[in-house]
Amino acid sequence: MDHQSGDGIWKLTLFRNVFQVLKEFTHGKQQKVSKTGLKEALSDILLGMAAGLKRDPIVILRMDGEDLLEFINGPSYEAEMVSIFSQIGCEDASLRGCITKALEKLTVDQGMPPSSDSWVMRNIVEPALESWDDKPVSQETFLEESKKVAKRVAQNLKEEPVIVAHSVNTFDGSGIKRLLSNKFELDKLLNVGLENVPKDRNGKISKEYLRVVLDVVAPSVGLPQVGAVEQMDKVVADVLNRIDVDDGKMIKEDEFKKLLTEIMGSIMLQLEGNPISVSSNSVVHEPLPSSLSLLQAST
Repeated sequence: MDHQSGDGIWKLTLFRNVFQVLKEFTHGKQQKVSKTGLKEALSDILLGMAAGLKRDPIVILRMDGEDLLEFINGPSYEAEMVSIFSQIGCEDASLRGCITKALEKLTVDQGMPPSSDSWVMRNIVEPALESWDDKPVSQETFLEESKKVAKRVAQNLKEEPVIVAHSVNTFDGSGIKRLLSNKFELDKLLNVGLENVPKDRNGKISKEYLRVVLDVVAPSVGLPQVGAVEQMDKVVADVLNRIDVDDGKMIKEDEFKKLLTEIMGSIMLQLEGNPISVSSNSVVHEPLPSSLSLLQAST
């Protein structure tokens, strides 16, 4: 598996974003776009990409089966597959179905591109399962047959390598720590978060909006928004439950800000003690050549 320069993914992602913006500008029709409009769109795209890549750097991997073979022939393969076999529960499944599920559990670090990608499933995994007789499921049979299929997958990758964009995001509380050390930035962010929060006639706010405002400020302190990362949702829910944000009480704005600051501080402490890392893997597919026809800029 080769680690490649980010130039390719930058060009590919830039092209895709330009194409998408132009589709919106031209309503999907082959119309020309002014240089001013294109310049503004490109500026927004590049600024967004720069911020995203600074937060979540992307590594480009060329997966050609070598790392998968190394894993298959290595000392940890059998123990890993036994663990996977116990996780996926093959009691009522066919052996073929079991092996397919097992391949989905293998990671990029083990040399397996994400089989959740339809192209990978269609061109790499399914051909490895062709002309293959199903058998009764047992751990011994599973280990023996899954190894054969994995080797075929590695051969398919050798013949048709897969390019994967790989990133790892670690939530360690450092973003919150930076914010809490800067009172000016903290006050500014809290004010932004409270802009659209409803208040009663006495200027008080329901504690239930602590959850809402936390989600609003999350990107600014290096946290994912609710629903994006399950492990983080559990950390946040634990902190909010301890403060009993759903008790329906109305509190003054200053107290609301103080509670929100305490919530962020508690989340920071939990993440400093137990950082949460989340990896993301996307197969890079070439854009359609016909898309180039939309890239026409008028003077």
